[in-house]
Amino acid sequence: MTAPERPPAGGPALSTNATAGARRIAAAFAGARADGRAALIPYVVTGYPDADASLAIALAAIDAGADLVEIGLPYSDPLADGTTLQRASAAALAASATFDASL
Repeated sequence: MTAPERPPAGGPALSTNATAGARRIAAAFAGARADGRAALIPYVVTGYPDADASLAIALAAIDAGADLVEIGLPYSDPLADGTTLQRASAAALAASATFDASL
């Protein structure tokens, strides 16, 4: 993979649209906007309630028409994420979810 070209000195910074992933995200939002609706982006904690179920949930969201799926890696101190995601992360970690398995 090659790095994107740098802008000329004094020129504008590169847009985040320089990456393939950012272009896919932008396209999902553009598609929803063109349809006159909000984009549906469910959040799935890997390993919750278990590894197989979290994968099935993510795939079901895609099959049901989600524009994007945000995949959350469980971690031990998700205080800023709120009670629901704190509990999901704790349950995933208790069920032996790991970073490597999540990837």
